[in-house]
Amino acid sequence: MANRREWDQVPEPVRAAVESRIGAVLTAESPSAGRSSELSVTLTTDSGRVFCKGVTDGSSLAWMHRNERAVSPFLPERLAARLLWDIEVDGWLVLGFEHVAGRHADLSPDSPDLPLIADAVEEIGRTAPPPESVARRPMAAQWAQAMKTETALPPPADADPWSIANAGRLVSWAAHAPDHMTGDGLVHSDLHPLNFLVSDRTRVIDWAWWRTGAAWIDPAFLVIRLIAAGHEPEAAEKWAGRFDGFAAAPPDALTAFAASVLRLWERRFPTTDTTDAARRWARHRVPAPGR
Repeated sequence: MANRREWDQVPEPVRAAVESRIGAVLTAESPSAGRSSELSVTLTTDSGRVFCKGVTDGSSLAWMHRNERAVSPFLPERLAARLLWDIEVDGWLVLGFEHVAGRHADLSPDSPDLPLIADAVEEIGRTAPPPESVARRPMAAQWAQAMKTETALPPPADADPWSIANAGRLVSWAAHAPDHMTGDGLVHSDLHPLNFLVSDRTRVIDWAWWRTGAAWIDPAFLVIRLIAAGHEPEAAEKWAGRFDGFAAAPPDALTAFAASVLRLWERRFPTTDTTDAARRWARHRVPAPGR
């Protein structure tokens, strides 16, 4: 989590460099959500509004901004806010995006946002990732490294009793999740309500965690978010089944993924509603003993 700074707390050379791109700043408004940038602000000038995010070079989060800078030129305007410019000055990296109006998504059952969310997920599936000459971030490799570490550990002492009782089966399934994740598609990998901006259509923001991988991965992450928003696991899977990649995924791939997410999140985020949703999905998918 970054130590958030207000616009007037950013070094003067950085503010001057930004204003050389957009003109004199009249107002600066920081959002309440999000903590992965030291600077996160909507700037208003005589010519309009621009959203800026920035980080110092020494921050442990600088890689996220570089990842987003790498992928942004390849994202269609109908899907994501356009990256207008980037600046590196005085030890800062600042990205300037077109300002996109909208509210965060409601994923609850019968929400009118769900069709617009589906359109955005379909658009991700139609979008090619950056070419290999720019970057390659295979999801399978990243997940394999995470699983190598996670499956060698016992469950956390404060894990849910069901997770502890079924630790062996969860580890057995989770270890195979990376085997199913290879693919050449673009994967956002962090789809949740705050990363959707809904108006007449839905834009997807915060692409720092983008990867390449199988087409079912983003819909599978959304299954967990839908469960957290009030859907039953079976209903969440049915909703995700509208996406060809998810519908075509081997059942074992989804079960292994559900188990692997639970193992990771129960260690890192043990008390969140989203982790509870991941547990509900794993309980729905992982066969009971003897089956």
